[in-house]
Amino acid sequence: MARESEIRYLSPVDIEKRSQSKYCRFKKMGIKYVDYKDPDFLIRFLNDQGKILPRRITGNSLKFQRRVAVAIKRARQLALLPYVADNLK
Repeated sequence: MARESEIRYLSPVDIEKRSQSKYCRFKKMGIKYVDYKDPDFLIRFLNDQGKILPRRITGNSLKFQRRVAVAIKRARQLALLPYVADNLK
């Protein structure tokens, strides 16, 4: 027979729900223009491989996610940001 302590691990683990809701940092800080000439700011919206992070992860609104994507693509054209990277961060 199984002991009381062994059965405890078979039950599902309680998952804590995220109390903070996602917010658009551009609306919160009042940023109206996304500058493509600032690679240090734009690198926050890229993952380690250099791909653009989606809205559901960054929390940006649709309007600013489009502006960030355009700014990143322009910075890539000017060689300020890489198209592909192994360890970007």
